[in-house]
Amino acid sequence: MRTAAFRPSRRATLVTVPAVAVMVGLGVWQLHRLEWKEALLARVQERIHAPPVPLPAAVDDADALDLRPVTVAGVLLDSRSQKVPARPRQGRAGYEIVTPVQRAAGPPVLVNRGWVPLDYHAAPGPDRLVAWRGVARVPGSSGWVHIPDLVALAGIGTALPVVVEVTPGQEPAGAPAGIEPRAELPNNHAQYALTWFGLAATLVVIYVLSQRRRPREPS
Repeated sequence: MRTAAFRPSRRATLVTVPAVAVMVGLGVWQLHRLEWKEALLARVQERIHAPPVPLPAAVDDADALDLRPVTVAGVLLDSRSQKVPARPRQGRAGYEIVTPVQRAAGPPVLVNRGWVPLDYHAAPGPDRLVAWRGVARVPGSSGWVHIPDLVALAGIGTALPVVVEVTPGQEPAGAPAGIEPRAELPNNHAQYALTWFGLAATLVVIYVLSQRRRPREPS
């Protein structure tokens, strides 16, 4: 009995070789993206844990201030607080409390004081002076109300183009607990690279097995 021999057809080869090359190329590209993303994450972590700087009176380039630890001082306008829908925590739905702070110089700034459950019904307190530490953030396009919407709801006319996320431990018990510094940057490039390399390997195996043919038996 004669064993099957690998005799690929021209058509199968012309289809398979470019497809494998493209998949391997995409896998290599994802590895380059992984290297870039890991360097970016390292820079972000270094930035987000840097010493805080005073929030400037005006912000011309919000992106340059994103993820920067800052200090903010002024009058907390608690009666103008807004409840913004937030992600559930430990299976509980809730909000994040966003309140404007009127500063001595420059427009007000919105501060995110942290997450509270849906049954949080504390009445707004009187306006009061605060001096808080936090992290400046530029709200994303999804999953968050835009700053102009919050400004309109609060009736404050204008605000800086960033939101300051107040870090924990600066309000009394029972109040919003603040937000741990966070940088949500997905990094799935290693998984994508493995997927592309796996697809390439699978296609090679299929190509080899499908192109093995038994020699014709002599008549």
